[in-house]
Amino acid sequence: MAVKKINPTLKMVLEFGPIVLFFIGYLKLKDEIFLIGGSEYKGFIVITAAFIPLMIASTLALWKLTGHLSKMQFATLVMVVLFGGMSVWFNDDRFIKMKPTMLYVLFGGLLGLGLLRGQSWLKVVMEEVMPLEQEGWMILTRRLCAFFFGLAVANEVIWRTQSTDIWVYFKTFGLPVAMFAFFMFQGQLFQKYGVEEETGPAE
Repeated sequence: MAVKKINPTLKMVLEFGPIVLFFIGYLKLKDEIFLIGGSEYKGFIVITAAFIPLMIASTLALWKLTGHLSKMQFATLVMVVLFGGMSVWFNDDRFIKMKPTMLYVLFGGLLGLGLLRGQSWLKVVMEEVMPLEQEGWMILTRRLCAFFFGLAVANEVIWRTQSTDIWVYFKTFGLPVAMFAFFMFQGQLFQKYGVEEETGPAE
């Protein structure tokens, strides 16, 4: 199915809006305690409970508008629902904090499995966005596989040794910046192994 183009600003709002709202909500409610059904819930848990349907709605809207969801977007939604739901159900913030770890282990593991089979599964999902020679895909896949496992380790260290405040800042800003920086530092690889799109003869 062809991917429908939508306004880039709208796309960015749908992709990052829930995360930004989660961060704002956390800043406002982090010190609050809510009594719900006879049980006390920290503001962090309440915000997590609100984040889940917001994430579902934004992902469904993105799918409706574009007619497409990447495997990464689908996996992220599943992890949010699963680990966020467990945090709310058990009134335990450790589950949602483990979510990035599980997500990056999943992505790193899938890329690693493909590498063991001599394949770049990254190429399957990103070839249209970044056309590269086969050797370039294999190098990028190895690097990204190691990077995902590194992020998983970093998340575990942060949430287990630091305060919730630090983890929220790390999750909201640190992880996206790290991902952006990773691809920025691949510029030499893209230049060396990039494949120029073929153009028709000039008329």
